Amino acid sequence: MGIFAANFWSMDKNFNPDKQHTLAGVIQISGTGLHTGINVDMTLKPANPGFGYQFQRVDLAGTAPIKADCDLVTDTSRGTTLEQGEVRVSTVEHILAALVGMGVDNCLIELNGPEIPIIDGSSAPFVKIIEETGVLEQDAAKAWYSIDTNISFYDEAKRVEITALPSTNYELTTLIDFNSPVLGTQHASLKNMRDFKTEIAPCRTFCFLHELETLLEHNLIKGGDINNAIVVVDKPINDEEMARLAKAFGRTKVEVKNEGYLNNLELRYPNEPARHKLLDVIGDLALIGYPIKAHIIANRPGHSSNVEFAKKIKQYIKKNKHTKDIPVYDPAQSPVYTLQQIEKTLPHRYPFLLVDKIVELSDKHIVGVKNVTFNEFFFQGHFPGNPVMPGVLQIEALAQTGGILCINSMPEGSYDTYFLKIDNCKFKQKVVPGDTMLLKMELIEPIRRGICVMRGSVYVAGKLCTEGEFTAQLVKRN
Repeated sequence: MGIFAANFWSMDKNFNPDKQHTLAGVIQISGTGLHTGINVDMTLKPANPGFGYQFQRVDLAGTAPIKADCDLVTDTSRGTTLEQGEVRVSTVEHILAALVGMGVDNCLIELNGPEIPIIDGSSAPFVKIIEETGVLEQDAAKAWYSIDTNISFYDEAKRVEITALPSTNYELTTLIDFNSPVLGTQHASLKNMRDFKTEIAPCRTFCFLHELETLLEHNLIKGGDINNAIVVVDKPINDEEMARLAKAFGRTKVEVKNEGYLNNLELRYPNEPARHKLLDVIGDLALIGYPIKAHIIANRPGHSSNVEFAKKIKQYIKKNKHTKDIPVYDPAQSPVYTLQQIEKTLPHRYPFLLVDKIVELSDKHIVGVKNVTFNEFFFQGHFPGNPVMPGVLQIEALAQTGGILCINSMPEGSYDTYFLKIDNCKFKQKVVPGDTMLLKMELIEPIRRGICVMRGSVYVAGKLCTEGEFTAQLVKRN
């Protein structure tokens, strides 16, 4: 996990946004899913640098975690749903917004059911337990992606417009106009994520009465309750309808407040609906998979448009981060894994430990560094007078780097990595004393049943020296 120093996002003004953070401990919370009505236990666990946000269905034995990724969204009709293979997790936006808002970059979210608990319809219950447990700084840099041009999304049918403008910070503005005399036109803004806890997290989800009646008719909000959503009464309602709603919510009666809200508590903010829309945007844009610096302006946003916009930003980042295809090594940058941390992860030792440190790490790729010196043991017998690093040892250095990537992707426990085969090896440039090898390994496909398939590359001075494809198996240590 690395060396940590305690930092509390909401309380410590010295919180370093350029470092990765995880939870200080394990957190548990239980509640009912809004749409499924199933009671779910949710456990939030600390995770290694580069792990990101991943959901694990512990009720589905043998299934892999599912990454919080906009490309895995399969449904946005009543919240945001992720699905990969047989794994499905619904209503992920509120917990993701809480993690982003509290500065948590790496977290494993375990569930024993298909939907995140709705609790009160906001992110405040999640923020509360995160704050009580604490947020810890990790010894790894956080790579922000700055949006340096305007990126726009427009849905003419829904009259939705979302734009990302260049900014030195991550800030958001939302505007809503549902042609409702109750809501009117509202806007909300968040200029600094430090204010998320107080200004955005407590804001509850909302719906209109006509939407509620349709959902009830189709039995689509089995966990719905008057206390976990703001219901906007947008049409006249008679006593018979009142009685039907009371029965649906298990109440003796419901009533319409003068302000036009169904049997609800006072609004927490006059523009609570607009603020909740901003909360949803934060949660849905967490699915980009990269922390961004931009000013997001969202007019009439919804989950489907948020996810489409997330995909657009993700594609922009992937297209414009081509310089990351060839790793760039900054010796002044704090490593993600030091040599001492590598030794805690891998069983290799001198003279066969061939990775000095890890400088990049995500759930899909890793970059390690190996400084090649004339004092390496193998130069005594490999081409004396013309020292060249053996190709097989370059492959071994890649294999060790890939082992760290695979082990880091596993939720918990200690593992060893055994390589099953190595294909398509090519050696294009010599590696000689004085060179600094950058060892890059990328997952070609998701890890399944402990089998990892990776592509490896060795770079020296920006040039590709060695490449190959690796298949390995993770075996848990006794």
